Formats: sequence, C-alpha cells, structure tokens
Amino acid sequence: MGSTSEPWRVGVLFSRSGVTGSIEETQLKGTMLGIAEINAAGGINGREIVPIIYDPTSSTELYSHYARKLLIEDRVTTIFGCYTSTSRKAVLPLVERVNALLWYPTRYEGFEFSPNIIYTGSSPNQNTVELINYLVATHGNRFYLIGTDYCYPRHTNRIVRDMVCGQGGAIVGEEYIGFGADANDFRPIIRDLRNRKPDVIFSTIVGQAIAHFYQAYADAGFNPGTMPIGSLNTSEAELGAMGKDVGAGHITAAAYFESVSNDENARFVRLFKERFGEDASTNMCAEAAYFQVHLFAQAIAETNSMETDILRPAVLGREISAPQGRIGIDYKNSHAELWTRIGKASEAGNFDIVRESVVALRPDPFFVT
Repeated sequence: MGSTSEPWRVGVLFSRSGVTGSIEETQLKGTMLGIAEINAAGGINGREIVPIIYDPTSSTELYSHYARKLLIEDRVTTIFGCYTSTSRKAVLPLVERVNALLWYPTRYEGFEFSPNIIYTGSSPNQNTVELINYLVATHGNRFYLIGTDYCYPRHTNRIVRDMVCGQGGAIVGEEYIGFGADANDFRPIIRDLRNRKPDVIFSTIVGQAIAHFYQAYADAGFNPGTMPIGSLNTSEAELGAMGKDVGAGHITAAAYFESVSNDENARFVRLFKERFGEDASTNMCAEAAYFQVHLFAQAIAETNSMETDILRPAVLGREISAPQGRIGIDYKNSHAELWTRIGKASEAGNFDIVRESVVALRPDPFFVT
C-alpha cells in the first residue's frame, strides 16, 4: 500500500433506525465528522478516507450480515462500529477470522479481550466502580437494579451487586425488560419501586426504553433528590429524547460530557454543531467515535498501511488529545485510558460535572488490580 493514490477505504457500521438508532446515529455523526476533518486537511499521506456505510437497523443479524459484506465483498480491513455488546459479539468472530480491526466506541461490561478490537469506550473500572462509590456515598446503599435483558446489563449488575453488598448494602430489587419496552412495561416496576423505596435506582436500560422509563418515573412523582436514577447509558442524546426537565437531577458516569471545559472540546462541540445543527448535542458515544478516527489516522500516517498486523502495533500505546482530555490505548489490552466523570443532569439538557479524575484512568477490564 506504500505507493498508491487510492483512498483509504473503511467500513462504518452504526444504526440509524431501530431501538438503538438514536444514540448510534450520534456515533455515525462523530465518525463522519472525524473523517471530514481529516479529508479537509489533505487526507492521510495525501489520500482521503472513503467510508462504506451500512445501517444494520439495530438488528443483530444485520450487524453480522453487513460485517461480512464489508469484510468479504467490499474487502475493507477496518470497521468503525457497533453499539450493543450483542452486536459486537455478532461481528467479532468474522473480524477475527479474516484478521481485520474493529474500533468499538461504546462503554461495555468488560471481561473481554480480542487482538482484533480497539476498545475506545469505558471499561467497568473507569465508570461502574466510580458511579457506585459515588451513589453509595451520597444517597445510600439500598439499590434497585433495572436493565435491558441482554449480556451487558446482566454482567454489569454482577459487578454492582458485589460492590453494593461488599459495602454493607443490599439489592432490594432486580428487573429486566425487553429492547422494545414502552411506557406500559414499566408500570409494574414503578409499583415495585414505590413499595420497596430504594435509595438508588441503578439503570442499565439502553435505547428508546431509557426515555420511557424516565418519563414513567417522573409521572409517578418520584424525587431524584431522594431516589435518583444512576446510569451508565443516559447521555445528552437521551435527555433530549425524554424532555430536558424529565432527566433533571439524575446521575450518569461517563468519560465525556458536552460540558467538559477545555479548548479541544470547545472546538469539537463547535464543529459538531456547525455540521449537524445547533440543536445537535455531543455525548460520550459520539466523542469516542470521533477521537478513534483520529487515532486511526495518526497510526496510518506512520505505517502507511491498513494491514492489521502492521497497523495495530502503531495504535497500541498511542496517545491523543481528545475532547475529554489526553487519552491513550493500553499496550496490553487494547482498551483506552479514559477519564472518569460523574454528571448530574440539568434542566438545560446537559450535565453538571460533580466529580472527575485528574488524569485518564488505566483500563482494567478483568479487574486484575
């Protein structure tokens, strides 16, 4: 690939419809913003990035189908994509079989390593641990767990259960709902919450159901000051979908919020709004999708090759100034060193940052240390 003017062809696999379409579309926007920015600056070694984009419509089967199309028919070797752990696991076997590289910009449940994935979303030690410790310290240790019924919430809640009970607390309820849950599906859970009166509701609900749950909570007259929803998934995108006042007072842990105060983020937010509209908000998923494109571009500029065995070593250990702050990719486990922040949702539809790390935290997806 050294002496050619052919473009750098990459796969992009994020949903624009279906139950996780709203948040995945922001990942697509982050990806496209990064690509556009690089191409406007002359590309990589004089060659532009050309994305081949498919919409899997939040369908696990279509993630697998389009990954195969990208890797076998379109013959790309890098894919930016996937949101849920189910979609990542559906794509991974083929990515490994053909020795391609998947860039995965979503926080997840940990306990995974593949040499064919660059994990740029948070692992549990970077968000789950910090959020639980904060909620116990500020609101109490009686937790009610509610999540979407698939691997990410169930595995995350095992960590939460161990942490809460290890600090003398209790899990007073645990419920799981389907991906397509609507307002009616939350009625029995609202009744249960009223009866059990937990100190904290810990939510691992994903997709459109997030807004339905928060709206049901608000309609029930619950008070986030005394029984907040703590979440790893509720971002600025979900606050906009549910109504800004509905989310106010609830708490999220993330590496990034739009309200992060630094020059790199001010630039990112400005570019994002210029490209997608003044009402468009950035969020943790869009930011990871954006900075991973720039990591990719830096590594390609050095190697001038998209062959995985050449490109991957140039990614590992690399650092970059991202909107969240200075981050890097760990040599040993291919996960990103990311910042940890706790945000409280405001009525303006953004997050007031109430706690943050002073530097990026090293990823520890297997809780080795």
